[in-house]
This record gives sequence, structure tokens and C-alpha cells, in this order.
Amino acid sequence: MMNQSLEKNHLSLRDAEKKAEELFRAIEEKGILRGGVTEKQINQEIYELAFHMFGIKKYWHKRIVRAGRNTLYPYRENPPDLTVSEEDIIFLDFGPIFEDWEADFGRTYVLGEDPMKIKLRNDLEQAWEEGKAFFQSNPTITGSELFAFACDLAKKYGWEFGSPIAGHLIGEFPHEQVQGDEVENYIHPDNPVPMREPDKNGQPRDWILEIHFIDRKLEIGGFFEQLLTVE
Repeated sequence: MMNQSLEKNHLSLRDAEKKAEELFRAIEEKGILRGGVTEKQINQEIYELAFHMFGIKKYWHKRIVRAGRNTLYPYRENPPDLTVSEEDIIFLDFGPIFEDWEADFGRTYVLGEDPMKIKLRNDLEQAWEEGKAFFQSNPTITGSELFAFACDLAKKYGWEFGSPIAGHLIGEFPHEQVQGDEVENYIHPDNPVPMREPDKNGQPRDWILEIHFIDRKLEIGGFFEQLLTVE
């Protein structure tokens, strides 16, 4: 019964992420990410597109569009709305809900040909894959160990890790009410709990891995996130 339930959960999470990927592809194809408009305007256009494509009205966390120096800020910050430039870097972090299952998807985009911004965008995805490989190779890995590895990856690629966490639990909406806001529910430097331990109800836990690299001198940052525990 447990295996059947787990497979059903994973199918639901996988389907939610697949739809989030479709949404992000459509955002690119429709030219929504462009210079001369504000982050807030892009955010609204993405909201309207998501509603048109999937009927999405609910998001389990605030919708984030960040450009320029705002890409330095982690999730909990609320920097002032910026106008996107023609040579900007932009990242998106959206948590749409599909049929009561949460997705959490983040990507970075570069307008123009700035080599450092392009390097950052490319490094993020490669670092994410390394983080996943490290998680998979360590059956007893804790949240704090994976966070430390993510910070080491930032140094390896020549960046600084820009967030106080490197991921979190994901599941059926509202997972935050079920799991709570305790540190063991995050890939956090103070989380000593093995990530593969079940939750307080004995159920397996699923995780999002997020990579946020920044360069304070260049005033740029980038973000990449998706499911860690579901193929």
C-alpha cells in the first residue's frame, strides 16, 4: 500500500512539474521576458498565461520575477519593482498548483550576450545536477550536508551562494500546513535530520533542490530549482 501511495504521489508531482516546464517554455516562446517593462508587468503577464494554459489561479508561494540587482535577493526579501533592461539577467520562481499538487520551478534567462551572465545561467543548471548526484550517492545525507555542498558548489564555479536555504519539502497542497515551518523541512545549515527519513506521519518526504548563485560586485544573481527526489 505504501509503495502504491508513493508512486501515486510521485506521478502527481511529476505531472505538476511537467506542466510547469510547459508554462516556462511558453513564457520564452511568447517573448514575455523582454526589456523596457517592469518585473511586476512580466509577473502579471505570466499569471495571465498560466490561467489561459491551465486555469491556474492558486500559487502556494508568492510569484517571483527578479531582474538586474534584484537577482541578488533571496526568496523572503521583497525588493522594489525594477524595469528590465535590454541586456538584463532575469530569474523566475513560481509555485503553481495543479489539481491540488504543488510544483516549484525556477529558471534563469539572459537578454543579450553578456558572457558573465551566460556563464552564470549555465553554471546554475550544471551545479544543480551535481547537487542531485551528491544527494543520490549519499543515502543518509542530511539537510545541512546538502546545504554545505551547495555552498561549496558556488565557490567551485566562482560565485557566492545567495540564499539561507538550498531547498525544501514539496507535496500535496498545502504541504506547509501539514509539515510546518521547522528547520528540518528545509535544506538548511541547521538541519541534522536525514532527508530520506519519513515525516511525522510515517510518510516519505519529497524535496525541491534550489541553487541561487550571486556576484555582489557585478550585481547579478541566478536561480535554478526543480524536483530532487522524483525522476
